Amino acid sequence: MHKAFVLAALVCASTFAAAQQGPTDPQIAHIVVTADQVDIDAGKLAAKMGSTKDVRAFGKQMVTDHTAVNQQASALAKKLGVTPEDNGTSQALKKGGDENIAKLKKLKGKAFDKAYVDNEVTYHQAVIDAVDKTLLPSAKNAELKALIEKVRPALVQHLEHAKHLQSQLGKS
Repeated sequence: MHKAFVLAALVCASTFAAAQQGPTDPQIAHIVVTADQVDIDAGKLAAKMGSTKDVRAFGKQMVTDHTAVNQQASALAKKLGVTPEDNGTSQALKKGGDENIAKLKKLKGKAFDKAYVDNEVTYHQAVIDAVDKTLLPSAKNAELKALIEKVRPALVQHLEHAKHLQSQLGKS
């Protein structure tokens, strides 16, 4: 994802938070699902187009891990009778994700790997920041908040893994 779109989504989320005391639980649910789907889509592409075994494996891990989170989020929304609500933040995430996929599809080999991994570093840092500064403070439902808290360590692990890959790609 272009860094500008990640930042735009976060600015949108923080502006939203300032204007309305944060997104509502249905909006948070939609943000979570959208953020996961963006990473699933990029991960599927990396699993196919990555030029190294490590990049392909990382892409597959992103698909597996973020699909599991989406399943948990969807099950929780259904249990709570909450319909995820589209909002400016989720729309910006989707737009940025679509543009990132379009950019990645034009790349091959090491250029693809570098662009994908650089994006994963930026994206996971941005998502962690949004979790800490907007989603957790705004979530009202205890189960929704608990799900976000439960997922946060995996996001940190993904960020560290992506940073490791980034340093490895820089050496090759």
